[in-house]
Order: sequence, then structure tokens, then C-alpha cells
Amino acid sequence: MAVEEIKSWIADSRNIVFFGGAGTSTESQIPDFRSATGLYQTASKHAFPPEVMLSRSFFMERTAEFFDFYRACMVHREAKPNAAHEVLAQLEQTGKLRAVVTQNIDGMHQMAGSRHVLELHGSVHRNYCMGCGKFFDLDHVTSDETMVPRCDACGGIVKPDVVLYEESLDWDILSKARKHIAEADVLIVGGTSLTVNPAAALVGEYGGDKLVLINQSATPYDSRATHVIRDSIGKVLKALVS
Repeated sequence: MAVEEIKSWIADSRNIVFFGGAGTSTESQIPDFRSATGLYQTASKHAFPPEVMLSRSFFMERTAEFFDFYRACMVHREAKPNAAHEVLAQLEQTGKLRAVVTQNIDGMHQMAGSRHVLELHGSVHRNYCMGCGKFFDLDHVTSDETMVPRCDACGGIVKPDVVLYEESLDWDILSKARKHIAEADVLIVGGTSLTVNPAAALVGEYGGDKLVLINQSATPYDSRATHVIRDSIGKVLKALVS
């Protein structure tokens, strides 16, 4: 069985890397983007499509509208880590998991206890003044739902440290992620459609023979995987360490 073989890989490895997307957090009640119940299907009450409202140009030109959407749809203060986050933190703490590479911006991995997390698209928990560079926490952005957040030092606009459409990924983080994936013994990919580049193309850096894909729908990399599992990522990861 696939699960039994993967369990033996995990037992023998001290260089596992996990690469995850929005599906890793859906069990924490954080919606993904492209599924039938995802953000792109359910955000119709807003005047513009999510892809537009999450772009750099929209942020610069219609900042107040950006923050209305961002606070309502991208920040989930009530969310808690789920079984997937907890298992990954456990694997790191036992010296088996070398890194988590995530496309998510929710900070759930760190909340669960993971320390070596490479956030390709940034984090809602980090925010910075576009004028002087001063950093602010999430409370500064969410404390007043009616205002564009401003810097208390210079008055500049405070921008979430997340990668918007039309912006580039952080090269240093991308390079570290590429290196970890290329050098991994076991690569576990979960909760991502692997359709958004350059992040998705990172899986192509893996040259090993222990590639596990856990996702509810098909991905472009299914044919390259050693095992493909169509099930809840939390359920699968719990089974792999039980």
C-alpha cells in the first residue's frame, strides 16, 4: 500500500521537505482560491474579480477598496492550525522535516510550531510602511476596518508584506526553496493545484524517486509522482506518522 511505503520513507529519512498550497489550510476554514468553493467563485459581492483586487496596480490606485477586500477575504484571525500543520511541526521537531515551503500567507505553520518555513508569497502577519520601512503587526492593519492603515512614524501607507499579482517573489526565499527541494530525500506536496508559476515549477527541481502528491484534484505533476493520494491532507499526514 502507498501509505505503508511512504511511512517507511519517513521513518528512514532526515531530509523531508513539504511543499504546500491553499489546500493545506482549508481544514482550518481558510478558503482556497480555485476550487468550487474557493475565493474566485465566492467573492462575487465585490465589484472586481479577486485577481484584479489582489494586484499591485489595484492596491496603488484603489487602496481603500483593496483593504476592504483584503480584510474581508484574506485575513482569518479566528483560524487555528489543523492536523496537517501539526504533523509537519512534529516531523520538524523530531529532526525529519528539513523545511516547509508554502504558498500560503496565513502563518498557520508557525502557529503550529514549525520554525523553518519559507513563505513564497509573504505573510499577513508582517506589514511595512512604504515610506520609511517601519514594520507593523497584523493588528495595525485590522484594528480600524474603515481606514487605510498608516505609519505612526511618517504617515506613509502600510502595505501587507504579501506578494500581489504583478509583483515578483522574493529571490532569496525562492532560491532557498529551490535548494531544499532539489536536495530533499522525500518531497511531499499537498493542497496545491501546481498551476501557478514560478512557485509550482519548484517541484520540477526535485530529482528523487520519493515524490508524494496529496491533493483532491489532478495536477500537472501527477504522472511524475511516485504516489498520488486523493484525500484530506490532514487525514493522510496523520496516517503517515501513526
